[in-house]
Amino acid sequence: MIICVTMIKIKAFDGGEFDGYLAMPASGYGPGIVVLQEIFGINQYLRDVADWYAAHGFVALVPDLFWRIKPNIELTDKGDDWKRAIELYQQIDETKAVEDSAATLELLRKHTACSGRVGAVGFCMGGNLAYLLSARFKPDCAVGYYGVSIEKSLDEAKNLNSPLMLHIAAEDGFVPKPAQEQMIAGLRDNPWVTLHRYEGVDHAFARPGGKHFDAAAAELANKRTADFFRRTLS
Repeated sequence: MIICVTMIKIKAFDGGEFDGYLAMPASGYGPGIVVLQEIFGINQYLRDVADWYAAHGFVALVPDLFWRIKPNIELTDKGDDWKRAIELYQQIDETKAVEDSAATLELLRKHTACSGRVGAVGFCMGGNLAYLLSARFKPDCAVGYYGVSIEKSLDEAKNLNSPLMLHIAAEDGFVPKPAQEQMIAGLRDNPWVTLHRYEGVDHAFARPGGKHFDAAAAELANKRTADFFRRTLS
């Protein structure tokens, strides 16, 4: 059960404000989860993810990471929206997106509803941002679902000092097998990292209604993630 949802303002480190979708649990208090978007903005799926975490006792906050291009974009993975989403992904400043994710983390950590323990979970683009956030700004933990381009910044893995879980789709069309193997080789011996690879599934296997949604893989990944957050944020 969710006590309330609302839009709040988040202050960027370099000035300006952007919106975030906040979902709180029925208790009105709990650990925090920053939910990092795919390439479609804060759409219904991301709101549903935040609501799911709130229903499980977390204070969940989804930042608008496209605000520097155009605020409050909400797209689907269908039709012309897909082309627009790719264009936005190509325009985003990754460094600023990580900083904006960190600003969200900082706000949530200080929120009166939050216990002070905060993790992050991201999907696709957000999966990569969750990894970079973990390396650069020290959330208490982080999870990435089918993160794109993690293999390009493996040199930052040495900076990890909190638990990180990554879910990898074995047949990911956006993270080809050579990139997967590079990522696994670069991270498997890191004591902070837990890797899970899901055989036979493609990118975005955890998004209900998506072309590659796989209910069994999604259920397993979501259970692993929820258990991980309960262990690391309690």
